[in-house]
Amino acid sequence: MIKEFKFSFEALNILPEDLTALLGFEEGIIPEPFPEIIEHALAEAAGFCNIRGGYKIFNPIEINQNEATIKIENLIFSPSKIVTTQLKDAYSAALFVCTAGEEISNHANKVMADDPMLSYVFDIIGSVLVEKAMDKMQEQLYANLQKKGLTISDRYSPGYCGWSVAEQQYLFSLIPENFCRISLSDSSLMHPIKSVSGIIGIGKNLVQKGYQCHWCSDKNCIYGNIKRKKQSLSKQ
Repeated sequence: MIKEFKFSFEALNILPEDLTALLGFEEGIIPEPFPEIIEHALAEAAGFCNIRGGYKIFNPIEINQNEATIKIENLIFSPSKIVTTQLKDAYSAALFVCTAGEEISNHANKVMADDPMLSYVFDIIGSVLVEKAMDKMQEQLYANLQKKGLTISDRYSPGYCGWSVAEQQYLFSLIPENFCRISLSDSSLMHPIKSVSGIIGIGKNLVQKGYQCHWCSDKNCIYGNIKRKKQSLSKQ
């Protein structure tokens, strides 16, 4: 089964506080001059969005915890023990993609020379849009499956939790070409830039636990670094 979505900027309800962590600020604190810049950017952002997403459900899949692999059709993914442990009870999976569109990144690049801070805020808005859209997609997937007595896992993406970004090549080979207007380069970079891809497990005993960053040792993950910073501050 294939499902596609298109979201309006307004439907995602992006608030200034949604940008705080990615901007590097402490929760609830947005120093000057950023409140005005954020307000301006959010007022304009709707005109630079083309938010799309979708997923394709595969049934059955095979999880091999000993090898830390997932077999989908004739392809073997190796997403790491972190992912396969959380998907161990899955017998189906949704492979997903989602994008904010290329327009918001193009606009961020356009204003860079004249206003670097505004450009940076637009770039962050693009990242938040993708995550918010994925939240919506995941909620709808769960609601539909719940009617059948099924649950879902959290979502996992190549490039995180020790999963090689190169395996996006496998993932994209299993979904329609240019699905949701997202393409993949030979070096496994998605276009538009503000895009995500990954897997959500489907089964009867799966649990959504949220980002468990203490499981992961990836020091380059921005989300993990933000969470570790908050934990460190809470202990002070």
